[in-house]
Amino acid sequence: MAERRLTLALGVLAAVVLYAVLVPWVAGIDDRLTDFAAARQAPSARWWFGTDAAGRSLFVRIAAALRTSLLVAACAAAVSTVLGVAVGAVAALAGGRVDRVVMRLADTANALPHLLLGIVIVALFRGNAVAVVLSIGLTHWVQVARIVRAESLSLREREYIAAAVLAGAGRSHLLLRHLLPAVAPQALIAVVLLLPHAIWHESTLSFLGFGLPPHEPSLGTLLEEARTSLLLGGWWTLVFPAGFLVLTTVAVAVAGSALRGVLLPPRPSRMPR
Repeated sequence: MAERRLTLALGVLAAVVLYAVLVPWVAGIDDRLTDFAAARQAPSARWWFGTDAAGRSLFVRIAAALRTSLLVAACAAAVSTVLGVAVGAVAALAGGRVDRVVMRLADTANALPHLLLGIVIVALFRGNAVAVVLSIGLTHWVQVARIVRAESLSLREREYIAAAVLAGAGRSHLLLRHLLPAVAPQALIAVVLLLPHAIWHESTLSFLGFGLPPHEPSLGTLLEEARTSLLLGGWWTLVFPAGFLVLTTVAVAVAGSALRGVLLPPRPSRMPR
């Protein structure tokens, strides 16, 4: 069942990625060029998704926006996962006071409102894609750190880890040869599961005007632009970007859940003797 859901979700994601990559390239249209004579055209045979207030094709512009949002989300998820894996593994490996201090810092970071903290970070470097990536990555690493720490603490009790310690293996050897390879499946799942959060976070920041600049298309900037057009009857300027936002995030979430079932199958319970 998990394999079937994973195949379906990956198929949807592949279609979305192909649309985001190929349409702007095949169309050969600069999505920043305006044509006010074609402004606010409803969906038709010529304009499949209609046009925006500046006369730009939403079919092309949404594809470019998807490409930007997916790239930003993927980079942010990778930053968050790398940071969470590093913090969780080091905390579990060091133990003692270091573990307690690190996890208290993680609890403090988790208690802060993620959106508010992200706005503060982005406001320092407004309109910078790197700032958007960092604002997401630095606010979503705590859960990854906790999962990796718990798994690492469990691995420390395994016999082969104890044997490696008795053989004189140092902490760096244990980290690189045993702990990190063991938590790699959790790290991969974390990247996939963080993608929907990162996409919505970027869209929210851009919608509020703190994310990417207006000339840089993303799903958030398109939704922000749709507010005015919606009041003038341009329903398509909201429906199509929002539809792709929901479709993409649901497909990624389903893929992450199915991937967890494939890579981390439930352990069989022991039969009573």
